[in-house]
Amino acid sequence: MSDPAQTYPGERLGLPKTGSGSVGRLGRRVAALAIDYAAATLIASAFFGFRQFDLPKEAGLTQFAPMIVFAVLQIVFIPTIGGSPGHRIVGMRLVMMNGGWVGLWRPIVRTVLLILVIPAVIFDADQRGLHDKAVGTVLIRA
Repeated sequence: MSDPAQTYPGERLGLPKTGSGSVGRLGRRVAALAIDYAAATLIASAFFGFRQFDLPKEAGLTQFAPMIVFAVLQIVFIPTIGGSPGHRIVGMRLVMMNGGWVGLWRPIVRTVLLILVIPAVIFDADQRGLHDKAVGTVLIRA
């Protein structure tokens, strides 16, 4: 899938090779995801207790509470601060490919695709996952 004319991820998008504005690499992405999911789990535990970790005897909506909180964090913070709390902590932000504000629908679609996992782990030579390509965004270093 790599473009022989491209020497680094983001080159064909007009992004710099390193530093501010360059494509956020896999290590930062994984760290941001871990931070966001850990925060979502802590928040869900605070509101719903630790029942979401019990065996199926207590299964129900609380079993999915961390994932729901994760989705809410993504949908609320991407349009307001330019990325999820995890993105911002590791020094990344989500931007539109053509500039401008990401709006409200893009974070929703992107988050649904991210939760499905497969679109997020399939990415192109510019390290943009299908969830970012679908909504016209790219994660860059802040």
